[in-house]
Formats: sequence, structure tokens, C-alpha cells
Amino acid sequence: MVPHDRNTILFMKIIYAGTPEFAAVALESLHAAGHEIVLVLTQPDRPAGRGMQLQASPVKQFALAHNIPVAQPVSLRLDGKHPQVAQEAHDLLRSVQADVMVVAAYGLILPRSVLDIPKHGCINIHASLLPRWRGAAPIHRAIEAGDANTGVTIMQMEEGLDTGPMLAMQSLPIAGDDTTGSLHDKLASLGADMIVAALKRLQQGDLPASPQPEADVTYASKITKEEAQLDFTEAAETLARKIRAFNPFPGAFGIFNDVALKFWQAEVFTESRNGSPGSVLRADADGVVIACGRDALRVTQLQKPGGKRLPAREFLQGFALEEGRFRC
Repeated sequence: MVPHDRNTILFMKIIYAGTPEFAAVALESLHAAGHEIVLVLTQPDRPAGRGMQLQASPVKQFALAHNIPVAQPVSLRLDGKHPQVAQEAHDLLRSVQADVMVVAAYGLILPRSVLDIPKHGCINIHASLLPRWRGAAPIHRAIEAGDANTGVTIMQMEEGLDTGPMLAMQSLPIAGDDTTGSLHDKLASLGADMIVAALKRLQQGDLPASPQPEADVTYASKITKEEAQLDFTEAAETLARKIRAFNPFPGAFGIFNDVALKFWQAEVFTESRNGSPGSVLRADADGVVIACGRDALRVTQLQKPGGKRLPAREFLQGFALEEGRFRC
């Protein structure tokens, strides 16, 4: 990487608030651009993996690797359940005298008392074309809904849920085979580039804000494991989108003879044979074809409990699907 000329580039003092990999990508980009990350806020370590050991978030892992101070308050609300913790966090935020706070998938609501601390307030990297898909799961919901496009919005934060004025926006198409995993990676890279460009414009005093349109607001509610169970009375096209939307988390599944089978890849299949929703119409090397409320679903990659993801050919060698049907 070519060193930055500190005589011609103004570097900002940034508080960075984020938790998952999506946020870590932008943090890495800001760090590489030469900005001074004076403090990182991230969620407390959570149990993860088969051993349920405490695991640091991707943002924390990057911060520790680069000697960036980290704070993990459970709350930032002075009027909440942990006022002492929140007060200590507020004191810390003020002490670093940051120019701006950049927020990406942090996981805690920022009260007005926090939004007002940095000189330029708090700027959010949001993975949708606002005001469509405000909320927790914009990538999942865009795929599930069949949107043709999505993108990233850089937004000045206010107290409402993703309601703040827009500073920058860029769209990209959702490919027919995009999963939440693949689209996440594209949007994380896009957001990382956009926030670096936005802060450069902010330094130059050229980052105008535009209010979000009042029409066409939608909300991306948090994904639950319960909604990942497929209902085969729905159209095959709807189920195929859900499989892509819930890949890699929480993983769409169907229940066959009381066994939960996860579906990782599938496509709409026009099957001439009749069958009630949930019926297995055929199961061969090309896939498992299941009757739906409209058309059929051909599942090409499956997983049984405790097993690995397998293409249909290999899966069927160890799991018979000839007799029985999927629960609706």
C-alpha cells in the first residue's frame, strides 16, 4: 500500500461502532485509508461454536490486532437498566474527542446523548436503498421479497430507526443466484468504499444531506429460526427465494417424516405430474422435486441433522426420500 501524504490529506479521529463481519470490512478500509480510529465500540463477547466458548466479534478481533482501544458496553442509555455502565461509556466517548462516529451493524440503539457527542455526529452504513428495508435484516428481506436491486446508503443518524437524512447512496443488482452470504460480501465491500469516499467529502465540506422519501418505507424485521421452516403450500418461486435469503443463516428447512432437512440450493421446476403440496415427485441425481402450491421446487443441495451440505446425488445415497412427504 502506498503511504498517504499527511501534508495533503486531512485525517479524521473516528469512533467506530460495529460488530459483525459486514462492519469489520468497513473498519479495515477506514484504517487503511489512514484515519485515526480512536475507539471501537462493539457488542460483548458471545458464546459461539460447538463448545459455546466466548468469541470476540469480527470488529473486536480487527481492533485488537491493530492496537485500537475497545469498549463493549451492554447499554448506552442513561435512563436504561444499566445507567452506570452507560455513564462510563458516555464519559469515554467524550474523552477521545472524535470528529465523527461511524456505525455499521452495531446492535445497540444510540440515544440522542450519544449522537451529539462527536463533532460531526454519527454516520451509519446501511445495507439497503433507504427508505426500503429499514431495520435489522435488510439483505435477507431484499432477497426474500424478490427485489431486483439493493445497495448501500450512508446516512446521518438520528433517534428514529434508520430514518436519518441520506448522505450517499449506490445500488447494485441482486443476481438470480445471490444468497444472503454472497450479497452480504458485495454490500460490505461497497459500503467500505462508500464510507471512505463520504468522509473525504465531509472533510472538504461537500457532503450534503437529503431527507428520506416518506413513501415506500418498508421494515426488515429480525430473522427468526421459526420462519425458516418452509410451507409447501406456497409457490415454488417464493420458497426458492427464501432458501437463498436464509443462506447461510438460519438455513431454510423442510420436515420430512419428522426429520428436519436443510435446503441450501433450489430452483423452480415445472413438473407435469400432479401431487399435493409437500409430496416428493422425484428424487434423483438432478435433485429432489417437491410439489408446491404453485409449480414445484427442485432442491439440489441438502443437509440432514449432524451431516454436511451435500449435492442431491450424494445426499440420496444416505437418505431415502421415496416414501413420505414434507410437512406443510
